[in-house]
Amino acid sequence: MTDVSISRPVPQDLLVVLRHPPHGTHWLREGLDVALVAAAFGQRVGLLFQGDGIYALLKGQQAGALGQKGTHSQLAMLEMYDIETLWVSARGLNERGLSTDDLMLPVVPLEASAVTELLQRHPHTLIF
Repeated sequence: MTDVSISRPVPQDLLVVLRHPPHGTHWLREGLDVALVAAAFGQRVGLLFQGDGIYALLKGQQAGALGQKGTHSQLAMLEMYDIETLWVSARGLNERGLSTDDLMLPVVPLEASAVTELLQRHPHTLIF
């Protein structure tokens, strides 16, 4: 994954913000699908995990209720599609009692002011 400065995140062509948990809704899976499709068409894509979207990054996830597929297989493909810029809300991590060590992929934690700047600096942002 790309080394991204915490103090000044570099904007990508598309920022996809993932705020929903990996199970119970389709929002997270659809957000990841959009990111992968955009990357397949040559867009530079960055992902920001906020709120319950952070749970998608937890190590060792299982399928959801009623056998609902997890998102680990999609997350494992990010690097293959050159999606290397992953940010996570530091506040979201703290509120959930998590650290970056609990996550399956390397991410750059951002404080609230850096998240605000990231959202302002991106030319295109999709929120799921």
